[in-house]
Amino acid sequence: MRRARAVPLVLVLCGAVAATGLSLAGRGGQAVVFALGFLAVAAANSPVIFPRSVSASEALRRSASDGRAVVYWRPGCAYCLRLRLRLGLRARRLHWVDIWRDPDGAAVVRAANGGDETVPTVVVGGLPYVNPDPAWVRGLAAAGSQSS
Repeated sequence: MRRARAVPLVLVLCGAVAATGLSLAGRGGQAVVFALGFLAVAAANSPVIFPRSVSASEALRRSASDGRAVVYWRPGCAYCLRLRLRLGLRARRLHWVDIWRDPDGAAVVRAANGGDETVPTVVVGGLPYVNPDPAWVRGLAAAGSQSS
């Protein structure tokens, strides 16, 4: 849990320091822009922007019953963020597993990637796909929502 919030927290602190320095230098407008920019990047890297994560075992159980894909991700991953943003609201149609919160999820990713924790890893029908094209995953999400 701590690792998931470490990156956003560091970003907020860096933004606060930069904004304070700019403000003390009499550049209040730039300070506000810096603070808002750092807050936006921190929010994008926080667990808040992703759908609620479930455990790997729960995601696999749900996937077996509804046929939807399982997405293994971690906070701070630019590729995970890109996938999440390109999926839009369809992201909620998939099962998300935060590998920093779930050791079993991390083990699944390592098994699929030769020992590396490369994310996003999307598992469909038991087959892993590492960093797949967001358009392909969007198609999976659309197909999964029609079959449920």
